[in-house]
Parts: sequence; structure tokens; C-alpha cells
Amino acid sequence: MKANPGGQIDLNEIIGRDHVIEQLWETLEQQSIRINAERRIGKTTVIKKLCASPKAGWVPIFQDLEQCHSAMDFAQAVYREVDAYLSARKQSARRVTDFLQAIGGTEIKGVLKLPAFNDQTPWKTLLTKSIEDLVDSQQQQNERPLLLWDEVPLMLQSIAAREGQAAAMEVLDILRALRQELGGRGLRMVLTGSIGFHHVIDSLKQQGYANSPLNDLYAFELPVLEANFAQELATKLIAGENIATSDAAMSAQTVAELADGFPFYIHHIVKAVKLSGLEATAEVIDKQVSKQLLDGNDPWELAHYRDRIATYYGAVSEAAVLALLDSIAVRDETTAVTTILHELKSQGLVVDREGLLKLLKAVEQDHYLAKDEQGHYQFRFPLLKRWWRLSRGL
Repeated sequence: MKANPGGQIDLNEIIGRDHVIEQLWETLEQQSIRINAERRIGKTTVIKKLCASPKAGWVPIFQDLEQCHSAMDFAQAVYREVDAYLSARKQSARRVTDFLQAIGGTEIKGVLKLPAFNDQTPWKTLLTKSIEDLVDSQQQQNERPLLLWDEVPLMLQSIAAREGQAAAMEVLDILRALRQELGGRGLRMVLTGSIGFHHVIDSLKQQGYANSPLNDLYAFELPVLEANFAQELATKLIAGENIATSDAAMSAQTVAELADGFPFYIHHIVKAVKLSGLEATAEVIDKQVSKQLLDGNDPWELAHYRDRIATYYGAVSEAAVLALLDSIAVRDETTAVTTILHELKSQGLVVDREGLLKLLKAVEQDHYLAKDEQGHYQFRFPLLKRWWRLSRGL
């Protein structure tokens, strides 16, 4: 197995996700899912594996929605995918065909010529009838459709920015309605993305959105690789790259621990050691990690953790979030809320305890921090803490 940092991973080379995938299938028997996880943890790889190796009776359809910037873009993307699927199986899309003919489509020798879609086209009808056709078709075959949608929050942000918050609200509401109406007939959805769903919902609620459009979805937390699987991946990559080591087990363990179990970082570390031409000792591996963390070109794209704060929390809260993360990063032990509050106030930041608790909850949801049994905070991932200290000069 070769190191492939950032590249498309062969689905046959996925390590340590069998149990997670089995849990997802078990959950889908009862309800749809939204996957919560930090970026680079392997969300897309997992749902592509669901698509490539479905359980008997399931028909998964995967779509990356990053390129959808309007509600109509989304409805068309779903329509095209459903139409292609049904056409490949020589099945018809009765509901959507009738709808398209009604708004100006023509049928010549059995081939439907689509009308020109525009901003006035009722996208909700197109989306609803496309999914209803899919469910009808699969029910006739005694199968269950599974829509695997990646980058959903990013799409919602794009829709809100281009068409307004109301349009994003409508998309969420129509998807929830479809799950409620068609869930009993087998329809399931898995929604995931690199931006937290909570940020999108919070933004909408600030504009008066009162619904809870995701409360019917099971919030599935995708973990990093367990230690044994992280070490297995590192072992196979070190062997596959023919990297010299006098203690393969030690080398793999060092890589796995320094990468915090993230497959993406394991691939990067092994690749860096390979390019160094040095033996994979613990010291060499650690130095290569430091070199990557200090690289101004940011090969691991860690600056995203800093850059996204203004977008996620707004200019008003940005300084407070940076200050609280700095306060926690400089300590080796966990940090109490009162300590963080004192330090923020000593820097002249206007924040009260309730406001700080709200920020801490949001930062925890974004996987910067973890809370212990005493309610004290620390960085969730040591690698992120290490980079944060270096990048912030702490």
C-alpha cells in the first residue's frame, strides 16, 4: 500500500471502518443519518464505501453537492441522478415526466425533450417528484433507496448567500418533509459535510427560522481510527513505501500516535518520512511532523482551523474564540471555565460567563476542544494543539 495524502483512497484499502459501517447500516434500518466529524477524518470515504458495498435490499446513490449553489441546482442534480439511475434499469420516472411535460417539455418518439429550467421553475416540485419516482420504483422491486449526500452544509451556505436565507430554509424543510412522508416506504438519507450543520442552523435561526429540520436524523459521530487500526495503516504504508526501520512496530505506533488516528495525517507523515530518505526512527518521524507543521506552504491545510473562525463565529466573537483557544493551548493540563473567563477579561474582552459557555459549546462542537468529567477543557486532538501553539507563537 502506497502513501496517498489527499488523494482518492482505493475503497479496497480502507482500514478500520468495518464496525462503523456496520453501525451505519444498523441505524439506517430505523432512520436517516447526519454524520458529524472533523474534516480529514474520512467521512466521504466512509459514505462512498456504503455506496460501493450496499447491504442486500438497499440501492444507494451518492452525490457530492458542493457544486450546487441554488435550490434549483440541487433539484436538477437530484433529478438527473434519479433519471440516469432509472433509465439504466429501464424504468420510468412517471411523476417527474408528467410534471416536465406540464411545464413545457415535449415528447418525440418516446424521448422527452426537457424544458428550459429557470428561476421560475418550481424546484420543490421537481425535487419532490424525482424522489417520489425513485421510491415508487424501488418499492416495486422490494428495494430501499439510500441517498448519500456529501457537502450538504456547504450547499446550504451557498444557497443562503445567493438566494437568501429563506431559500435555504425551504430546502431543509422540504427534505425533512420527504423523510417524514417517504421514510415509511423505505427512503433514507445520509447527510454529511466539512462544515458543521449547527453553524448553518444557527445562522438561519438568527433570521427567524424556528423549525428543527434535522431532529429526525440520527447524529452519528465518526471517530478517528482506533489505535490498532491506525497502527495497521501506518505499518502497511511504511512497508509499501519500503522505508527503512529497525523496529517496524515502533515506527508504526509513533506515526499513528502523532497523527491522532487521522488516516489523512498518517498518509502525510509516511510520505514525508519517505521523501526524507531517512530511517523511520521515532526522532526522525517527530522531526518530519514538526517540519510539516512549520511549513509556510501548509501542506496539511491546518490554517483552515484558524481561518474558519471568523466565518463560523463572526467578527464580534472571533477575538474571544482565539483568546480562549490560546488560553487552553498553553497549558499541559485541562483548563477550568473560571480560568478562561478570568484570562479573557484580563485581555479587555467583554464576555460574561453565559456568553463564554455558549462559545465553548460551539468550539467543542467544531472539534477544537473536549470536556472532561470535571467540566474542564483541553484540545481534542494533540496534533491540533501542537500546531496551534506553533502557529500562534505560544
